[in-house]
Amino acid sequence: MTPDPASPRAAVPVPAGLVGRLRAAGCVFAEDEARLLAETARTSAELDALAARRIAGEPLEQVLGWAEFHGLRIAVDAGVFVPRRRTEFLVEQAAALAPPRAVVLDLCCGSGALGTALAALLDGPEVHAADLDPAAVRCARRNLAGVGGHVHQGDLYRALPDVLRGRVDVVVANVPYVPTGEVGLLPSEARDHEPLLALDGGADGLDVLRRVADGAPEWLAPGGGLLVETSERQAPAAVAAFSAAGLTTRPVWSDEWHATVIVGLRDAD
Repeated sequence: MTPDPASPRAAVPVPAGLVGRLRAAGCVFAEDEARLLAETARTSAELDALAARRIAGEPLEQVLGWAEFHGLRIAVDAGVFVPRRRTEFLVEQAAALAPPRAVVLDLCCGSGALGTALAALLDGPEVHAADLDPAAVRCARRNLAGVGGHVHQGDLYRALPDVLRGRVDVVVANVPYVPTGEVGLLPSEARDHEPLLALDGGADGLDVLRRVADGAPEWLAPGGGLLVETSERQAPAAVAAFSAAGLTTRPVWSDEWHATVIVGLRDAD
């Protein structure tokens, strides 16, 4: 079932001046945003409240309650990391590696967008997701409930049931990879409204990536793969971290999505 937290309804009329107010607040696609806000609101008063949140700088996806991701509407609650469209490239790379009826793990899952998208793409997968943030876990459970997914709360692999050890065919992880010193340079939408633990990757941005890579061989099935998004600048160090964990590693780039993914495979037994 396709998650659709925003059920279609008759749009509330767009008030005169709303497009201009949104544009003045820095919204590049003000006309589209005004339309989406009006389609989401049930009353004119609710539209006013939604518009005020957006004009104050809250991400549009959190205001609407959903984000478009890989053709799906993914529920996104206030304070939860908003899935980026470039991360669709990570999903596509993971789907290409997955065998039929794959066991899939979405680590640092946030809203669970990656796991939900893979559940829609693959043939009969068993999908698990994990995050440390309770708000993210609640949101991911809403998104993955319709596809029979399992969401666990905890720190990376520590959140997982032992039965998954050595059984996971594909691990996807949109880890935080912004260096601590650069978090303050992020747009205010991210800096002020998304959890710091979903953004701050430590001194060089790769602290969490290294931990994910180090633990992967214990949880991957023979021949299974770990795929992590990072930046092109960080790719050489990320490849080194994957290789140090014993994974056969390659970086993959997409000019279309401006995305970089590191792919690491556990040796087949």
